[in-house]
Amino acid sequence: MITGAHAIVYSADADADRAFLRELLGTRTVDAGRGWLIMALPPAEVAVHPTDGPPAHELYLMCDDVDATVAELRGKGVELARPVTDEGFGRVGYLDVPGIGELGLYEPRHPVPR
Repeated sequence: MITGAHAIVYSADADADRAFLRELLGTRTVDAGRGWLIMALPPAEVAVHPTDGPPAHELYLMCDDVDATVAELRGKGVELARPVTDEGFGRVGYLDVPGIGELGLYEPRHPVPR
């Protein structure tokens, strides 16, 4: 039985990005050994979209109010890599993460399964 999902983000500066995500998420962490931090995530969902190009994966952190979330994150020194845009199905912005690059931030307008 599937009990959850495990996402891996490869980083050019793993220590900085672990600290960034630990602060950003504010959730429990565990050390899996040798300093490999694993952070708990809020409830998650997965979607499968068709593509005409090569298969790909994307990771977005979800929020209920993207404007309030961006304001809170800016107060912590987090910058946006790209501004929030209205995509119809929701509002999407991208956080600038030191060793990762862009990390999606998503306020869905569709029903969510949680």
